[in-house]
Amino acid sequence: MNTVKTAVLMALLMGIMVAIGGAFGGSSGATIMLVIAIGMNFFSYWYSAPMVLKAYNAREVTREDAPNLYGLVEQLAANAGLPMPKVCITEAAEPNAFATGRNPSHAAVVVTTGIMQALDYNELSGVLAHELSHVKHRDILISSIAATFATVIGWIANIAQWAAIFGGRSDDDENGGIIGLLVTVIVAPLAASIIQLAISRSREYDADKSGGEICGNPNYLADALEKIEYYAQNMDRLPEATPATAHMFIINPFEGSKKALMNLFSTHPATEDRIARLRMQAREMGV
Repeated sequence: MNTVKTAVLMALLMGIMVAIGGAFGGSSGATIMLVIAIGMNFFSYWYSAPMVLKAYNAREVTREDAPNLYGLVEQLAANAGLPMPKVCITEAAEPNAFATGRNPSHAAVVVTTGIMQALDYNELSGVLAHELSHVKHRDILISSIAATFATVIGWIANIAQWAAIFGGRSDDDENGGIIGLLVTVIVAPLAASIIQLAISRSREYDADKSGGEICGNPNYLADALEKIEYYAQNMDRLPEATPATAHMFIINPFEGSKKALMNLFSTHPATEDRIARLRMQAREMGV
């Protein structure tokens, strides 16, 4: 099912880029953006995960480097019937985690140093089980592709905005330029955000449920989410975090941001709703 979702996502994001090209350059602009988008689809499939890891300065660790963390991921991966993913750590005070990769055989689980300090062993197992659920259900490829395209669309919007300010236009193409600017600066990033929103919310609920099963007790993840939410609301976000990659984390790094534009679209369901569902799941499981 997620293979179909990935194909649909790639087609939608490619359509946004073609629309940008058409708004600014007519049929020739649309053709150019189509070629670029096809190249991006290929590139994002193979290289989006390494780019995300590099963007967050995530370093891979071995059993010797972090025996407790590595051993916990190894046990949870076995519970989920998954091959052992790469285990990575990024230096950041904010407790958070994400997974990336194009498939379960090429996956990486990333945790911040902050989450390792803030959570106990059981809570961390709930978070890692949630991320491994994303790996098992191949959500990670969708997340990585969405992050790549959203980032590029944001770049294009910024370039178009500055070009319109400083480039100048003749009277003949002024109206077309205004339309193109509106499409590029407002409509395209908005559409990309809506696509991310639609993908992220449902998959977070599913990953919570599956993660509760993988770690054996949904209360572990519920307790972890309570702590992570508190920190997200009361401390500085990850310095490398961007709105284009926010959907990849277990809790949106911009959760505590006071900037209205960043909170216009939430990539995650309300944390209290996620916790309530996990508590109910735990009662149903008798744990």
